[in-house]
Amino acid sequence: MSISVNMNKMQKTKNLDCLVEVELETQDKQGVHSDLSAMTNLKAKSNFHTEILLEKIVNKRNIFEAYKRVKANKGSHGIDGMKVDELLPFLQSNYDTLKAQLLNEVYKPKPVKRVEIPKPNGGIRLLGIPTVIDRLIQQAIHQVISPIFEEEFSDSSFGFRPNKSAHMALKQSQKYINEGLKYVVDMDLEKFFDNVNHDLLMYLVSLKIKDIRVLKLIRKYLNSGIMLKGSVVKSDVGAPQGGPLSPLLSNILLDELDKELERRGHKFCRYADDSNIYVKSHRAGERVLESIIKFLKDKLKLKVNKEKSSVNSPTRRKFLGYSFYYSKDGIRFRVHNKSYERLKDKIRKITNRNISMNFNYRLKKLKQIIVGWVNYFKLADMKNKLKELDKWIRRRLRACIWKTWKKIKTRFRNLIRLKVPEDKAWEYANTRKGYWRISNSPILNKTITNQKLINHGFISLSSQYEKFRLS
Repeated sequence: MSISVNMNKMQKTKNLDCLVEVELETQDKQGVHSDLSAMTNLKAKSNFHTEILLEKIVNKRNIFEAYKRVKANKGSHGIDGMKVDELLPFLQSNYDTLKAQLLNEVYKPKPVKRVEIPKPNGGIRLLGIPTVIDRLIQQAIHQVISPIFEEEFSDSSFGFRPNKSAHMALKQSQKYINEGLKYVVDMDLEKFFDNVNHDLLMYLVSLKIKDIRVLKLIRKYLNSGIMLKGSVVKSDVGAPQGGPLSPLLSNILLDELDKELERRGHKFCRYADDSNIYVKSHRAGERVLESIIKFLKDKLKLKVNKEKSSVNSPTRRKFLGYSFYYSKDGIRFRVHNKSYERLKDKIRKITNRNISMNFNYRLKKLKQIIVGWVNYFKLADMKNKLKELDKWIRRRLRACIWKTWKKIKTRFRNLIRLKVPEDKAWEYANTRKGYWRISNSPILNKTITNQKLINHGFISLSSQYEKFRLS
């Protein structure tokens, strides 16, 4: 639904008592709706009563289901220092008190802990880490209200949604390009999560959520503030990344963009705040970009980073870490160069020979990186590139091993054990060549072979890639 309604009529959460009531349908046996459907318009009556949602949120079954999600997601502690492992004992002792505080509307969320994460391009991503208890409550809210919005969300929205994924967004993009939409309008929202307008967001939430208590609780989380250097900084705008509610709230706001694009008949893919619109010509793309920038500014109070936004061929842009290339079979996926560089940066840290680390632990951490990365980028054609990277990784691992053989007698003894002739073993044990140069020497390639590294637990990028492609 468009938000062309006069924004001067928007009310704060505390003044939403006059919102239209909707019908009540029987709860499911577990006390949590398993199949909520969204309203089709403001006047339509829903199958579910959204005026008594807080009881469903604090229901013990829902709270403990939320605990399982928070436990599985792990994560850092908030400003109170409570860790995820301490949450279950807390719930077992304090569930009734927490429930009463929420139902009596006296619960007050704690400020989030500010964490700065370096971006690959040199910027900083600001995260707000809620306390473990607040993450639990946010997750409980999410489980109840998310289905209410889900069925109304666009099919072209893929981020942070059940049964949706980045791979689905990429395949949809591939389909549009192969249909002849050769240009992409690549939009970058400027500090999206830091610039969300609270009144506008709460207005959109209130269109479907009629429980005033839940609306007040959500606004409390939006206004909970940020702890900086021991002082609480109030937050009048923004939805800090780091809590379970933020992705849902961002989708609620950006669904207005989706509906506008659908109304105009555009083909697009959106993953969170990353939007790509596909058009037939560069000129059409420029017109679309200009009009959508105006829509975002006027209707959603959001800014587009014009320096990072562009109309171009999909082969020259990055979308979710991927890019595209043309082949005789049509458009195909490739890994963007920046994604390769980010992978190499991670591998450099794990295989840094100057950092003392147990070799088995080093291989374990390396395996985690490789399996996760290849699983995400398995849609891309990259077999030859991965073989090059494997050679580079093995060389770094050999350098790590050589570094641990610091003393001449240790090098000599280990080379003899690896069946190197005594004269050669003595020659290399006494070498003054650097670790990186020696790591590519014939003597190490023939002794610390690829198979020996595999036997020790090393998993190559190319072997993992073949495994995923065959599955």
